[in-house]
Amino acid sequence: MTTDNMEPELVVEDRAERSWMRRLGPGLITGAADDDPSGIGTYSQAGAQFGYGLLWTLLITYPLMASIQLVCARMGRVTGSGLATNLRRHYPAPLLYLAVLILLTANIINIAADLAAMAAAATLVIGGPVQLYVALFGTVSLLMQVFISYERYSGILKWLTLVLFAYVAIVFVIPIDWKTVGLSIVKPPIQWSGDYLTTVIAVLGTTISPYLFFWQASQEVEEIRSEPAQRPLLRAPMQASVQLKRINLDTWVGMAVSNGVAFFIMLAAAATLNVHHVEVKTTADAATALKPIAGDLAFALFSVGIIGTGLLALPVLAGSAAYAAAGTMRWKNSLALQVNLAKQFYGVIAVAILGGVALTFMHLDPIKALYWSAVINGIAAVPIMALVMLMAGSSKVMGQFAVTGWLRWMGWTATVAMALAALGVVWPD
Repeated sequence: MTTDNMEPELVVEDRAERSWMRRLGPGLITGAADDDPSGIGTYSQAGAQFGYGLLWTLLITYPLMASIQLVCARMGRVTGSGLATNLRRHYPAPLLYLAVLILLTANIINIAADLAAMAAAATLVIGGPVQLYVALFGTVSLLMQVFISYERYSGILKWLTLVLFAYVAIVFVIPIDWKTVGLSIVKPPIQWSGDYLTTVIAVLGTTISPYLFFWQASQEVEEIRSEPAQRPLLRAPMQASVQLKRINLDTWVGMAVSNGVAFFIMLAAAATLNVHHVEVKTTADAATALKPIAGDLAFALFSVGIIGTGLLALPVLAGSAAYAAAGTMRWKNSLALQVNLAKQFYGVIAVAILGGVALTFMHLDPIKALYWSAVINGIAAVPIMALVMLMAGSSKVMGQFAVTGWLRWMGWTATVAMALAALGVVWPD
């Protein structure tokens, strides 16, 4: 593979032709990682507080989330560079530094919240000290990212997505009033109360997060590097038909998994916790409350799902931070590189994971952590999405593959929706 005019993102040795399973890659992992423990907590709270009354939100978030992720994935495949590198090329450096700093801060807080939720779930299932599990999960995630090859690692992440179906299984072991569910979706009982609107904003902000933008774009770059004869589409437009079809399938499936699982989490909480008027503040609260209501199986599925989704989300959170920092600072970056070839890249991953572990040892309030993570992510998403859409629609950046038509319209709709969500979060009561 030629390296002419390439950023210092080292080109990695090509690998064998992909199997069908590998065709579902960046989009599937990105979508599944969105249902992390902090997201599970948000969906559980929504279902517990408002019953079936917020299920409709996940029908709205699906096309909005898929559209912006499609734009990010296309940018990575077309340009052969991640979002941070493209932002550095086309916008003032201070703007990029601010965006990446906000992303790093939000990701570390999110990692801490996820680790705390995973540790609490492990304690519920097998007992033991919470801080031991925090350190264990953080260490395992870090070592996997550093010492396992990219091909094996991406395969592990894809198989981990199966744990999400634990939340689908829950609804088959508890009674569901499907008629009421259907009516709630067709004619949603929208309330104009502050709590209801705040929860709508929380669901939207949890579903569409900046770290997912950076991760999926960079994973498309990784896919180019890991395959024989693959090139950025700007340099190999003859590959566009196959690759854009794959990206469309991968992203729509991945985001369907994300929003579908979120739907079932909210549904399970509505059918159990809301019916019994159980207040939920954390994922551990949701799991504990399920046991006497829905039985040991539902409790076990919910708890194990929290741990599994956390193991899936941690590398995405840490990795997206590392890709963003490396693209900003012109560092070599790839999960396929050995540590000695990308020390700064792996250093950011270590700082993000260990920073999250350290925050939990400071007795971080999980509710405040989730809240501030959502606030920071929601605010940061708006300018990043706007810049991404401007680049995606520019022939200077994307050449003949500039985003047009329905995808451009949907991407800007998602951006406006996030702007309204961010305004709702910061607007004084």
